[in-house]
Amino acid sequence: MGRKQQHSADPTTEPKKRRRVGFSDIVLGHWFCGADAGVEPNECIKIYLVSSKEEVGVLDSFCIVPVDLNSFFEEDGKIYGYQGLKITIWLSIVSFHAYADITFQSTSDGGKGITDLTSSLQNIFAETLVKNKDEFLETFSTENDNIRFAVSSGEVLQHKASNGHVSHFNSHLEAAGSDLEVVRMVVDNIATGSLYSRLVPLVLLLIDGSNPIDVTDPGWELYVLIQKKKDQQSDIQHRLLGFTAVYRFFHYPDGARMRLSQILVLPPYQRKGYGSYLVEVLSNVAIAENVHDFTVEEPLDSFQHVRTCVDIQHLLAFEPIQDAVKSAVLQLKQGKLSKKIHAPRFVPPASAVEDARKSLKINKKQFFQCWEILIYLGLDTVDKYMEDYMAIISNRVRADILGKDSGTEGKRVIDVLSTYDPETSFVMFRSHDGEPSSVQIDGTQTNQEEQLQQLVDERIKQIKLIAQKVYPHDI
Repeated sequence: MGRKQQHSADPTTEPKKRRRVGFSDIVLGHWFCGADAGVEPNECIKIYLVSSKEEVGVLDSFCIVPVDLNSFFEEDGKIYGYQGLKITIWLSIVSFHAYADITFQSTSDGGKGITDLTSSLQNIFAETLVKNKDEFLETFSTENDNIRFAVSSGEVLQHKASNGHVSHFNSHLEAAGSDLEVVRMVVDNIATGSLYSRLVPLVLLLIDGSNPIDVTDPGWELYVLIQKKKDQQSDIQHRLLGFTAVYRFFHYPDGARMRLSQILVLPPYQRKGYGSYLVEVLSNVAIAENVHDFTVEEPLDSFQHVRTCVDIQHLLAFEPIQDAVKSAVLQLKQGKLSKKIHAPRFVPPASAVEDARKSLKINKKQFFQCWEILIYLGLDTVDKYMEDYMAIISNRVRADILGKDSGTEGKRVIDVLSTYDPETSFVMFRSHDGEPSSVQIDGTQTNQEEQLQQLVDERIKQIKLIAQKVYPHDI
């Protein structure tokens, strides 16, 4: 759902990467001669998440799809030296240990040597990778309480829905929410560091581009979503459903800024509302503790969707911006803006942007995303207004990407085709909102128009999806 990399207290510096490494004997091969083109790791490796001994060895258990396995293998990311190689990895979501069942027909040196599977797999699993199956099975009973012990020293956070009511998109969680807890843990202690080290394989496998956080840096906080359930013996078991890593930066003179760096709901529990539950708890923490703002590091589209749903719920209940929204909606309803040469962009007033940051901790860039959705909801999706509304979105997208007719203030750079030096030619321009665009439009004028229209269509689609999520019965 979100991503990304390590932080130090200074966000402008590149932190030193850290990784815990353990050792265990897995594969001993013999050398034979023969050609070898290598095999892609994704073609011979299957990873299953299991929650009991009985699921180990069952191939219809929950199989995950890693974002990238090639990066954990040397050379060009392929595995060399094995004929008929199959690697089945069982990863326990109870003890968070892993066991690798490796089979192959023979080994051969085809000029690339034989890939050291032990070292490569430890790049992912480190000391959580156990030596044999019996040892792995034993962890289900010997370490089934490790989550409960780990979170016992943390702070249980109470979840509060915006405006005192339950949001539409996670109401089914709240109905049975008594067994859900979000626990905040400071990373700079043994219990939290030990727990996170067991979660590192999931971070590496499932969060695109992420590196492990520095568990010695007290600026990091770990928020874990726990479900408490009784087992057959009526004992309370703690099941980890997901987690997020947040860094607190200093904000002059005596404040802090919260930045979400990693968030993951374990695959078996995804698409059930747990992600939005976690994000809403974090938003409430930012508001209650009066941080300067709450930002997200390089969010994926899927996470951005969840984040915006949560923020829209807060904004709909936020009285200070209602007049600004009503004014924008009324102006849009009054005239055929789509027929005008220069349609206005409907930028929110600076006071509304600052009110949202101060009270709801929604930063400027995110508020601009939400603003267009608030206007859409205010129009009640009446067809006669949609042409004008789409003209507003199109005008904004074009201004953001091309920087033309945008009222120029913030600097932006786009690459342009050039016979002089295609790699270094560019155009610098300024935009009204000052936010840099990460989208580049290349090619002929016809191709640019097609690409711009695709961006507009995609934005309209996102807006409608979020509106449907927020008001499922009204849109």
